[in-house]
Amino acid sequence: MKIIKLIILSTLLLAGTARAQTTAVNTSINNLLTGYLELKNALAADNGAAAQAKAKTLNTEVTSISTKDMGAAQQAVWKNYVDKLSFDSRHISESTSIDHQREHFESLSKSMYAVLKAFKANSVAIYWQYCPMKKASWLSEKSTIENPYYGKEMPDCGSTKETLKATK
Repeated sequence: MKIIKLIILSTLLLAGTARAQTTAVNTSINNLLTGYLELKNALAADNGAAAQAKAKTLNTEVTSISTKDMGAAQQAVWKNYVDKLSFDSRHISESTSIDHQREHFESLSKSMYAVLKAFKANSVAIYWQYCPMKKASWLSEKSTIENPYYGKEMPDCGSTKETLKATK
C-alpha cells in the first residue's frame, strides 16, 4: 500500500512540475509574441525608427528564451527557428530602411507562425493574415487588416487566412 501511495504522490508532483514548466514556456512565447506584434504595428504605421527599436527588443526576447522547461518536441521546434528569429529581428534592428525591415519581417513572420503553431501557447487569439500584393503573410492580434508591408499606402490590403485560438 505504501508503494501505491508513493507512486501516486510522485505522479502528482511530476504533473505539477509539468504544469509549471508549461506556464514558464507559455510566458516566454507570449513575451516573444508581444515583441513581434509591437514590431508589426510599427511597420504598419510606417515607423521605421520604432520598428528598429521594437526589433531590438524582440531579439532580446528571442535570445533570452530558455529551453530547459521545454519538452523534447518543443526543443526541436525552437532549435529549428531560434537562429532564424534572431537573424531577422537583428537585421531589422540594424536597419533604418523600412523596405529592408519589411523584407526581413516576411521571413520573421513565417518563423513566428511556425513557432506559435507548434507551441500552442498564445494567450489571445492571433490572426494569420495575407497580403496578395506582396504575396506575404503576418500575424496580428486584430481581425481587421493593418498591412505591415504597405503601411499607410495600402493599410487594409489583405485578408485573414487562419485564426490561432487562445490557449486556456
